[in-house]
Amino acid sequence: MIAIIDYGMGNLHSVNKAVERLGYETVVTADPAAILAADGAILPGVGAFGDAMDNLRETGLESVVKQYVASGKPLLGICLGMQLLFDESEEYGQHAGLGLLPGRVIRFQGDYKVPHMGWNKLEVQQSSPLFEGLEEGHVYFVHSYHVQPALASDLLATVDYHQQVTAIVGRGNLFGMQFHPEKSGDLGMQLLAGFLKLAGSANR
Repeated sequence: MIAIIDYGMGNLHSVNKAVERLGYETVVTADPAAILAADGAILPGVGAFGDAMDNLRETGLESVVKQYVASGKPLLGICLGMQLLFDESEEYGQHAGLGLLPGRVIRFQGDYKVPHMGWNKLEVQQSSPLFEGLEEGHVYFVHSYHVQPALASDLLATVDYHQQVTAIVGRGNLFGMQFHPEKSGDLGMQLLAGFLKLAGSANR
């Protein structure tokens, strides 16, 4: 069972359908008990960082997400959901994040198109169970802010968009994807399947 965490700011339908297509049972929920009982959890996100953190706090889900990660079961943040895993963001002011990974979220700065929107080739930086059997390919992004991890060991994959841009992060049972795997063709679905496989093996 995969819990897709509903805190009012996620692209829940497309993520839910993608997980179901891969053969997993899902529950879209804000219920702490259902989330904590799940074999794997996904924290999606679309919108502004500060609003998302406000929603997580107001619903009590901030502590639930932290408790879930502490349990050792796998959690995946997608797009804004990945950014929320970090310490802070400068989006529309300074906002504290979940603080599960050290680093900050900053706006793209330069004489180029923002938001970063479109397909970019993933460049794997270090090995991860997510990448087993996969070849590098392209995935789909839509974002104006990007993560600067404090530790290189948390950076699993990048893309080139006028600079090295964080695409996938991971530490232990915690993962994040800045792009939308559910909108990234076969490679995106394979990466999502790699995460779900970890969830499936967590209770064996």
